[in-house]
Amino acid sequence: MTGPKRARQQAILEAIAERPIGSQEELRQLLLRQGLDVTQSTLSRDLRDLRIARVPTASGVRYVVSEPASEDAQRASLAAILPQLFSSIEGVGVLVVLKTVTSGAQPVALALDREPTPDILGTIAGDDTILLICRSEQARERVVRRLTQLAKRP
Repeated sequence: MTGPKRARQQAILEAIAERPIGSQEELRQLLLRQGLDVTQSTLSRDLRDLRIARVPTASGVRYVVSEPASEDAQRASLAAILPQLFSSIEGVGVLVVLKTVTSGAQPVALALDREPTPDILGTIAGDDTILLICRSEQARERVVRRLTQLAKRP
């Protein structure tokens, strides 16, 4: 991917990371204000290529990166979606239970699984709950602290 397509897709990723966007038309208008005139069909292809999905959140349906393609996008993904989908977090021993809005657990767990972290052994996700298994109680404390901080970002 080179040239205009790469620039357009980067602008899409940045827009979704910066603010909640609920529709393709809203995203298209935002891109247009940035000087990127894109058709609905091109935008649909870009969203599919970037693995961006619409998920329900407490404030309505929003676009989130569900399966990033690049390592940099993977790191940004959790930071982008967690504030929108997070409900609560609790830990005990080596276990963490992270609650999300309805249907939010899968995209958050995927983003967690794709992050390079030695503290988390694995995740199990339902519809609105994720069980994280950590390597130690100290690892659990670091994970809870980090996820709480990420969830509070605007």
